Amino acid sequence: MTHESGRPSPTSAPAGQSPAPPPAGASPAAPEERPETGRLTAEGVRSMFDRIAPVYDLMNRVMTVGLDQRWRRLTVREVVTEGDRVLDGCCGTGDLAVAARKAGAGEVIGLDFSGRMLERARGKAPGIEWIQGDLLELPFEDASFDAATVGFGVRNVADLERGLDELRRVLKPGGRVGILEITRPKGPLKVFYRLWFDVLIPLAGKILPGGKAYTYLPASVRRFPGPDELAELMRGHGFGEVTYRRLGGGIVALHTGNAA
Repeated sequence: MTHESGRPSPTSAPAGQSPAPPPAGASPAAPEERPETGRLTAEGVRSMFDRIAPVYDLMNRVMTVGLDQRWRRLTVREVVTEGDRVLDGCCGTGDLAVAARKAGAGEVIGLDFSGRMLERARGKAPGIEWIQGDLLELPFEDASFDAATVGFGVRNVADLERGLDELRRVLKPGGRVGILEITRPKGPLKVFYRLWFDVLIPLAGKILPGGKAYTYLPASVRRFPGPDELAELMRGHGFGEVTYRRLGGGIVALHTGNAA
């Protein structure tokens, strides 16, 4: 992705005249960055995660009371078997990929948009192949993985349906997928969740690096499909035997399925 700011500004039209239309094939102007809506441009997502990379693991531990690592291990148990070739998409600082390797996967590849996040991942497991890339344009052959995982990442892709298509494309027939993502809880935790996500996390953003990330996070969860809707999307994009379970009192959902 290129920075839109690197392009020359269009020439202003004379007074009283409408600006000339853009040349055929020209790219539209980048949308305004508005983290409070839960939507960012691709470059906005990349730069945001680059900024918060130094505190990303700490914030995960704090926000989940340390349960995020348990959820990652559960994801691996559900979809990875010994000897598998595994893709961990939107791998971030690499915890899910490392868990897959520890569980006996034969080969693990971690892919992420953010170079700074990958620097952290490489420090944890130099033996895993870490690739900077886009989930929407995976640089792999069709049917080349036995399993794929995404932990707390599909919510950040610009086109969820295309991301699901790409995951299906690179999986072998019958290959397993596990998608771990924050969701909106029901029941008693709903009030606590709203206090935590809508008040305390944005407050943390005022004192931590990459402050807008902590405004973006709760907003992105609100606009992301709920568990039932995500399960239907997965079924509509080539996955069978799709099920999900809520974890952490309902604040996280783990969806699994296979490449039909």
